[in-house]
Amino acid sequence: MQTKPLLYGLIGFFIGGLLVALAANSWFGPAKPAATHEMPMSEMTSSLRDKKGDAYDQMFISHMIEHHQAAVDMSRLSEQNAKHEEIKTLSREIIAAQEKEIQQMRQWQQQWGYSAEHQGGH
Repeated sequence: MQTKPLLYGLIGFFIGGLLVALAANSWFGPAKPAATHEMPMSEMTSSLRDKKGDAYDQMFISHMIEHHQAAVDMSRLSEQNAKHEEIKTLSREIIAAQEKEIQQMRQWQQQWGYSAEHQGGH
């Protein structure tokens, strides 16, 4: 029967592809996200748990700026690429609100003597 060699060939092809993918991931590491906003919210929240006072405020503002900027970046994409006008409208509203809040938090950073980068972060 001619189907066995074909079946074995296909199985070998898929196993070989899987092994190449696993080896590439092991040697070169997993692909990094293209966005500059890489710290997940859960990690941001966790990094705040042991902070108090100025250290808390400084890190909170820094993380929130990063979080808001990610929302602005995502909203700019959906403003251009979304199909539904409701999503485009929401995206414009998010951009306006988040940019205003980013500006306020940056003003606080400057006013309170916090560096633009948070201390003890990622």
